[in-house]
Amino acid sequence: MAKDSSFDVVSEVDFQEVDNAYQQAAKELVQRYDLKDSGSTLEYEKASHVFTLLAPSDFIAGQVKDILISKFVKRQVDPQALSWKGPESASGGNVRYVGDIISGIDDDLIKKINKEIKAQKFKVKTQIEGDKIRVTSASRDELQTVITFLREQDFGIPLQFTNYR
Repeated sequence: MAKDSSFDVVSEVDFQEVDNAYQQAAKELVQRYDLKDSGSTLEYEKASHVFTLLAPSDFIAGQVKDILISKFVKRQVDPQALSWKGPESASGGNVRYVGDIISGIDDDLIKKINKEIKAQKFKVKTQIEGDKIRVTSASRDELQTVITFLREQDFGIPLQFTNYR
């Protein structure tokens, strides 16, 4: 009897790379000519993994977000891991955006992903283990098919496939 192969579906973020991307973005914000005297600020709370962006207008806030996302891409952090909440008005006519780093898969989404895999009738077994899904099959080709299927879907968070064996 052949040994079953498996992999885990997870959503993880390297927080050191997030911090590095923030440092680079903050440095560029201070140095860039068009944003230097704009009064916009970008702060990152390491403990709670929350970004706070303060800018005089939505346009400038969009530019700062673009800088941060470009630094994420350069540091190989998926931009989908950053979820921005809507603008809040701040003092002095400024706008404030708060962004959270999403790490891990919540219960509702993990059940949805599991349901999507089962709905495709792949010849695999799935098992929810905390904030990850273990997918097991006798056929490695079937596991590759599941990975391809999940990459084509948009669940709103970045998915990684680990412990492939």
